[in-house]
Amino acid sequence: MQNSISTFIAFFSYAKPWRGKMMWASFCSIVNKIFDIAPEILIGIYVDLVVQREQSFIAKLGFESIESQITLLAVATFLIWAFESIFEYLYSVGWKNIAQGIEHHIRIDAYSHVQNLDLEWYEKQKTGNITAILNDDVNQLERFLNGGFNDILQITVSTIAIGSVFFYISPLIALFAICPIPIILFVASLFQKKLSPKYLDVRNAAGDLSSSIFNNLLGIITIKGFTAEQFETNKILKMSHEYQTKNQDAIKLSSAFIPIVRMGVLTGFIGTMVIGSVYALKGIIAVGSFSVLVFLTQRFLWPFTRLGETIDLFERSMASTKRILELLKTECKITNKKDAVEINHIEKNITFKNVDFSYSEKEVFNSLNLEIKKESFVGIAGQTGSGKTTLIKLLFRFYELNAGEIKLDGLNINDVNLESLRSKIGLVNQEIFLFDGTIQENIAYPNSKIDKTLLMEVAKSSQCLEFIEKLDDGFDTLIGERGQRLSVGQKQRIGIARALYKKPEILVFDEATSAVDNETEFLIQKALKEISKNCTTLVIAHRLSTIKNADKIIVLGKQSILEEGTHNDLIKNNNFYKHLWDIQTGNN
Repeated sequence: MQNSISTFIAFFSYAKPWRGKMMWASFCSIVNKIFDIAPEILIGIYVDLVVQREQSFIAKLGFESIESQITLLAVATFLIWAFESIFEYLYSVGWKNIAQGIEHHIRIDAYSHVQNLDLEWYEKQKTGNITAILNDDVNQLERFLNGGFNDILQITVSTIAIGSVFFYISPLIALFAICPIPIILFVASLFQKKLSPKYLDVRNAAGDLSSSIFNNLLGIITIKGFTAEQFETNKILKMSHEYQTKNQDAIKLSSAFIPIVRMGVLTGFIGTMVIGSVYALKGIIAVGSFSVLVFLTQRFLWPFTRLGETIDLFERSMASTKRILELLKTECKITNKKDAVEINHIEKNITFKNVDFSYSEKEVFNSLNLEIKKESFVGIAGQTGSGKTTLIKLLFRFYELNAGEIKLDGLNINDVNLESLRSKIGLVNQEIFLFDGTIQENIAYPNSKIDKTLLMEVAKSSQCLEFIEKLDDGFDTLIGERGQRLSVGQKQRIGIARALYKKPEILVFDEATSAVDNETEFLIQKALKEISKNCTTLVIAHRLSTIKNADKIIVLGKQSILEEGTHNDLIKNNNFYKHLWDIQTGNN
């Protein structure tokens, strides 16, 4: 219970911008509930009028004739029902708008925060679990705000209002009526304490299930290729069963609450009826007052049976809210300094100076020193795991160095505005990620306004114009999710075009030719020759033929540079690069 309450307090702090609207919705809920219980009191007054006639409660207010009393009650009944309906509409609209507003903002805040988190954080997460938090958990919170908050408020108001009426009529009867409430609240706290961890387990299981389904959909070609459909179905079946079991455990516990509360309600109801009827027969209380007690008793205690559903909804939503808030609390380590510098144009070389870097305990670089001249074509080769891709990630400042510095245009990249830094670098990955849209939308990404002239230029430079023009819809061709309607080579060339559209001053190719055929590799090599004339080009390659014509080739080994030079120089050195070249050309 303590965890849920602390989570709710933390959420309430987050919801500060909506507090004014929440106060208004709360006011409408309170007024609605007061008008909602008023008809039962009116019934008692009607009964009092019929029994007491000219001596009734209303007559003592100055309405002595029967006709004036009936008229007053008729008008009061109409106004009470009208205002009850008006305020029900107002609180319903108010809470639903608050729920939708908070749902929208917390999802956008969480999504924006996730996008800004470090790459290191992503490598430790399951994508499906993140999706479950941003979607399912946010929806769960919205469901509570839609009705649960109002239910808690109205139960509180009805308890205070009806309890006051009971004490006014008879303190003894009121004591019998409210006697079950402390027991109900105690039972509720016990259930809440046990439900809280169970619903957190349910949400975590939902995240794991979502993650597995998401990954399987991404890997559908592999699943089909290995005829592993049944194997994966069995995995999902097992995870779904675990989710179902955790949900059933929580349901068994939450379902037991209402029967227990019913017994408490029954006790209070019997006490009120027995004592109230005795008092009415003895003339201690008026018949009209007894009628009020009869009608209000159920209205007083029966809402507590819904407390179980409300607690159930509350615990589910707080389990989800806890996951959302923990996500929002995740710190981003790589951020801009207050006095971060903007780079307008790169005039100088790229310098890696005494760079130390490691992933956890695995050391990748130790005192690495490297100079990359402006507008040069530099190839990067080496052993698997030698840090070729890591070198590029460090240049993008996806990770922080353990020691040393990387300078761009004479500035330490830690002092450079991140957006400014990354805007100067174009990246072509081994696996090109394309969005579900048209070819031109993917090339111009993320620009909504497309420069047609630039589009044609980069399509031509990247050697993809030829195949685009053969398509029926040309640049307007829809390529499907992840570009599944295109070949690997076509996707690679569109990836190059996208990087060029950015007008980068540094262009990085990370294994861009490792998965393409010889013809596509030739086209990419042809594109590289054209591209490298105007910007600094870094090419990571397993296929050494891709970087054969580079101005300089860097060969990475364990934690440092093994050798560097032109292709011909490295062949003459007869070292590790020569060994790789011989293997690839069949001379070994």
